[in-house]
Amino acid sequence: MENEIRIPEVGESVSEVIIAEWLKKDGDYVKVDEPICEIDSDKASFEIPSENDGMLKILVKEGETVAVGDVIAKIDTDKTDKKESEKPQQEEKPAEAKEETKEEFAVKAKVEKISEEKPKVTPVAEKILSQAGISPWDVKGSGIGGRITKEDALRALEEGETNGKERQYDQVKPEEREAAQLQEKQKTVTQPQVQAERAERREKMTTLRKTISRRLVAAKNETAMLTTFNEVDMKAIIDIRNKYKDSFKEKYEVGLGFMSFFTKAVCNALKEWPAVNAKIDGDDIVYHDYCDISIAVSTERGLVTPVVRYADKLSSAQIESEILRLAEKARAGKLSIEEMSGGTFTISNGGVFGSLMATPILNPPQSAILGMHKIQERPVVIEGQVAVRPMMYLALSYDHRIVDGRESVSFLVRVKEMLEDPARLLLEV
Repeated sequence: MENEIRIPEVGESVSEVIIAEWLKKDGDYVKVDEPICEIDSDKASFEIPSENDGMLKILVKEGETVAVGDVIAKIDTDKTDKKESEKPQQEEKPAEAKEETKEEFAVKAKVEKISEEKPKVTPVAEKILSQAGISPWDVKGSGIGGRITKEDALRALEEGETNGKERQYDQVKPEEREAAQLQEKQKTVTQPQVQAERAERREKMTTLRKTISRRLVAAKNETAMLTTFNEVDMKAIIDIRNKYKDSFKEKYEVGLGFMSFFTKAVCNALKEWPAVNAKIDGDDIVYHDYCDISIAVSTERGLVTPVVRYADKLSSAQIESEILRLAEKARAGKLSIEEMSGGTFTISNGGVFGSLMATPILNPPQSAILGMHKIQERPVVIEGQVAVRPMMYLALSYDHRIVDGRESVSFLVRVKEMLEDPARLLLEV
């Protein structure tokens, strides 16, 4: 009996995926729940497990695009595992490999022995002997370890040890000797440096990277994206963290970071400016009365944005715990479809990599994204006096089709006010 393997639903608004890699080969015996392939969607990568024990029959090649619900493989449950019958063949192969290895080792040893016995010649001496037609085997070296020096080569010319091909020293012109020395110096010094400077390598773009590239270009081309900037004095938040981070860690078993402050400030501002928390669906604008905040996480495979659900209802400790959990799963490649879909607003922290200021790109279909940046001490004027403060630039990119300039600027100013006076976060004023 053959059971079909179909592409499952992989999130909101996702209608097709790409077969990134087959983890099993056609004809392999697979077991139930064993991953057989990896697919890439617009949101993330996922593994598809086998639903039965049996023989795998692959129907779609790697790199092909398929729709949700399409059949990509079949599992023949009537086929049994053939590993036991293949054991004798597997046992013979190592023996053959060992014999080949011994032969290769013998050849290698012979080559090395010949190489060791070959006379050692300095570059200048080699040039002189070559032009004179003298074999280095016919010359006795007086240098260290029997190395043939320039004097040995010149003496060989004078003594006539040429086997019928005599050539006097005066026949080797000074400019030829200088050219030989320069050529050897270029070989040993110049060439390796040039090769190192001009080295290059080519790697095939991963399917997930292609998907990310396509979505970023689409976000730039299909939205009226603008960015507004502001800066926030982080002193009040840093003071709170320094004062309570140890007791917070002891009580909740998670560190007190900046993300919980920013998430709370964003949620409060979104309630005042709902257009920033909306999206376009055809000819309609969909407003959300809840805050599902996507948090950008950098992984080895690319940037992903898992979602903190009901962020406006969570405490600081719950937000920090959820962000930590999602980040660990993202870097391990274990995020579920549900954890990747449905965000209403995104926060991206480029400051952890040292970015001082940047323009974040929208995460469709969301209408806005907040970019955090590096905290840097700068002189600022406070009540007529110059003071050094830990400042951070903030960037809000937004879709101008939904969000007007007044709304975007007012939203960012509201976030700034709550971060500079954290008491506002508690009182929501």
